[in-house]
Amino acid sequence: MRTARRAASAWTGSARARAHASGVKPETAMPDPRALHLAPNGWVPNNPRLPALLYRQVEPSRGTDATAIAFERRFGRHRWPAGWRDGIFAYHHYHSTAHEVLGVAAGSARVMLGGPGGEVVEIEAGDALVLPAGTGHCREAASDDFLVVGAYPAGQRWDLCTSAATPAMLERIAAVPVPTSDPASGRGGALPRMWRGRGARDAAG
Repeated sequence: MRTARRAASAWTGSARARAHASGVKPETAMPDPRALHLAPNGWVPNNPRLPALLYRQVEPSRGTDATAIAFERRFGRHRWPAGWRDGIFAYHHYHSTAHEVLGVAAGSARVMLGGPGGEVVEIEAGDALVLPAGTGHCREAASDDFLVVGAYPAGQRWDLCTSAATPAMLERIAAVPVPTSDPASGRGGALPRMWRGRGARDAAG
């Protein structure tokens, strides 16, 4: 995994206008993502309060490296600093210490969410997928050029879990703070609105 590049500064209004003219989707005009509510499934805890969020065409496809950089900068602007570029593991796993966003920089894939027998979603270049802590995910199939940018809310550090959650892990999942900023569109975006009011503690991010 390569270390992601972080944005040097936030967009100004003029930069936003230039990006709009060049085909970059204005962040304030982004439609709400699809919410996927995933119940506990066998050994996979999922998140009983927070849905996974599927965003379509957050970034226009402009070549693998350029699209990856665009996702890294977008996530960084919104206090979800990018951590790596890679694929998605082809086995069921989840994170108990962090929420995760995956921005598809190239290619396409089928990903199963929620553990074995869960919900399959198809994602392609430009899409983004937010997985709240505890959400099982596994790559079922992917194109040869499939690449994602992974990022996490500022201050959160991810772990890798491949077995049943202990009571302590379930408490940890429930305690992961809800970010105040959407990784795709910032503080005015859908994630804070769709995730708050579900008994979760807010973060400063």
